[in-house]
Amino acid sequence: MTPLIKKHTSSSLCLFLSLSLSAIILPSPFPSAASAISGMACAVACTLLIGLAVTYVLVRISKHKISKEPHRRRRQLKLPPGSMGWPYIGETLQLYSQDPNLFFATRQKRYGEIFKTRLLGCPCVMLASPEAAKFVLVTQAHLFKPTYPRSKERLIGPWALFFHQGDYHLRLRKIVQAAVSPDALRGIVPDVERLVVPLLRSWDGREFSTFHTMKQLPFDAGVLVIFGGQLEDRHRSELKKNFFIVEKGYNSFPNSFPRTTYHKAIQARKRLGGILAEIMNERRKLGSPAKSNDLLSRLMNSEERLSDDQIADNVIGVLFAAQDTTASVMTWILKFLHDDPKLLQAVKDEQMAIWDTNEQGRRPLTWAQIRSMILTHKVDLCTTLSFSQFKQELVFIFMSLNNLMQVILESLRMASIISFTFREAVDDVEYKGYLIPKGWKVMPLFRNIHHNSEFFREPQIFNPSRFEVAPKPNTFFPFGTGIHACPGNELAKLEILVLIHHLVTNYRWEIMGQQGGEVECCPFPVPKQGLVVKLWRVSDSSRAEQSS
Repeated sequence: MTPLIKKHTSSSLCLFLSLSLSAIILPSPFPSAASAISGMACAVACTLLIGLAVTYVLVRISKHKISKEPHRRRRQLKLPPGSMGWPYIGETLQLYSQDPNLFFATRQKRYGEIFKTRLLGCPCVMLASPEAAKFVLVTQAHLFKPTYPRSKERLIGPWALFFHQGDYHLRLRKIVQAAVSPDALRGIVPDVERLVVPLLRSWDGREFSTFHTMKQLPFDAGVLVIFGGQLEDRHRSELKKNFFIVEKGYNSFPNSFPRTTYHKAIQARKRLGGILAEIMNERRKLGSPAKSNDLLSRLMNSEERLSDDQIADNVIGVLFAAQDTTASVMTWILKFLHDDPKLLQAVKDEQMAIWDTNEQGRRPLTWAQIRSMILTHKVDLCTTLSFSQFKQELVFIFMSLNNLMQVILESLRMASIISFTFREAVDDVEYKGYLIPKGWKVMPLFRNIHHNSEFFREPQIFNPSRFEVAPKPNTFFPFGTGIHACPGNELAKLEILVLIHHLVTNYRWEIMGQQGGEVECCPFPVPKQGLVVKLWRVSDSSRAEQSS
């Protein structure tokens, strides 16, 4: 009932009641008629008053029940098990005083696949099962929004797509994904190769920290995708210098006092915004080429009519997303290949076949060769097969991964570079009989799932052959999942494949110092000191000896 109808209904009832009561109280010039009318009016008025009173009581009771039902249901649900630790700081000190993976693993063992804690002043719910990860990131993703500390948002920019959800996120994701899709990457294989070859040459005969040195490649590849071939050297130099200052401050303590790492990062971020604004203004004056497909052109020419701040935030966000994660994976691949000479030789044999096809590496890699590095053909199609056998083998042909791709996937599983992701409940959420209160942080623990023996046999052992069979659904999240999965995973694969191809066909490397399994987080898990190695180029004569 609308307010207007309710108002008129209430007025009519009041008028009827006043008229009825008038008939009872006021004298009438026709006593007998008045007596009859008065009796009837009295009966109607009493009946109506009783009905209204009963209706009012029932409505109030009903409203009370409805309004109390969510609260009653909320009281019936219990919070997940776990410890909230000390007031405000919670278990933050325990987390930072030990290996974070050990922190989460011990609590999962004690409390189960869902448990609560408090970190950095925020109440959190940890989820360590495939079903829970799918619930938060896919099926009920609308109940959980991406959340990042304000200090990190300031350094990247509040308009970066991974800080958002809904229409804005979907529209921006579509633009970004178009710039790093397989169709877009097909044409830049030679450009990525031109980044890799001189980079490896610069390492020849040197000792270096793999992780810290390897950051150069994803940065250069990110610049290539964002700016195409239209970035002047002076802009590239300033962009690189200030970006790495921001990156250093990203994981520092957020202290805005002058000369602190974080304060320097804030100042560098302002300079980055100015550099990008200058680049955009110059492009507007000159006009972008009609066929320009780099990310910056797509953002500037999109129908979204993005502001310069929105464009800058997303450019910096893409550079960040392409940085440490890719460098970490490359570092682990070098370690795992080094530690298993037999596996290294199998990968090398595959890549040498491509190298020989390209006239001993004198011709550039092609997109078809990049795709062939992923899948291996284990069936001779010239063999006589029945039609039913052929159909079965076709599935095997197109689903079999070669040794290199198995190594990459197993490295991603073992290292679990993205150990977890942050979300925040936008409302009270019930999951498996537990309450996840509105405003609490929710963290699906990818690493715990990747290292669960229920899904991966002997999970602590590096075994690429496990990927000869596809993992169970929702048990492997190397690039996240759902609408916030990493849009640049194809670019990361391209960089890794090109690098490993040239590395195993042209170089050898040794790990320096202790070769134990010590890991440090900075913030992604990498071997201690970033894996210090010495690399040198293989001569043609020694290559011929190895192949003979």
